[in-house]
Amino acid sequence: MSSTVKDFLFFGAVISILGYELGLFLKSKFHIALFNPLLISIIAVMVFLSALGIDYESYHESAKYLSYLLTPATICLAVPLYEQMELLKKHKKAIIVGTLTGVLTSMVSVLMLALLFKLDHQQYVTFLPKSITTAIGMGISEEMDGIVAITVACIIVTGIFGNVAAETILKVFKIHDPVAKGLAIGSAAHALGTTKAMEMGEIEGAMSSLAIAASGLCTVIFTSIFANFI
Repeated sequence: MSSTVKDFLFFGAVISILGYELGLFLKSKFHIALFNPLLISIIAVMVFLSALGIDYESYHESAKYLSYLLTPATICLAVPLYEQMELLKKHKKAIIVGTLTGVLTSMVSVLMLALLFKLDHQQYVTFLPKSITTAIGMGISEEMDGIVAITVACIIVTGIFGNVAAETILKVFKIHDPVAKGLAIGSAAHALGTTKAMEMGEIEGAMSSLAIAASGLCTVIFTSIFANFI
């Protein structure tokens, strides 16, 4: 059975899409935040591969075609940003302060936890770029001699958690301003969080898209400073 599946050129892409569709169905059926389509698809793919004994390399080889869509999807994030250009100019001070606060909060929290759990330098720098996009995070981790594979996993987990918990956290802290919502989500949960921000509204999506780019730039700058603390 597993060999038959592996012989199908696009089996990885197919099971990934089916897993996501399962997540969409469960979310629409039960309206529970935990039934996030991305989270459900990850779990479904893991169960499928384990049940049939298919190795990750074979799955990745047949699912890599989905990665080709990442570039145009990322570029599309600039559309709501362009449409809200006047709003960006109006709130430029709030955007700068909000982004810097988000980045510094992320790094300080990693530093505090690293000191608490007595992590060594390599482990510490591995977690520093947890709240930015995978491409930038991998580069920073590699440059700082971190463990790139763990950095990628940490970034994905951070993004999924932000996507799932964003609305709840915003309600708990009574954050209602769309600009504040977007900046908070984008600076904390990168692209995966931005998909949730776009569901909330155009302004939230635009601000979150901006926060992704700004947070990535700030993280590159501040990582070289924070890396010296441990």
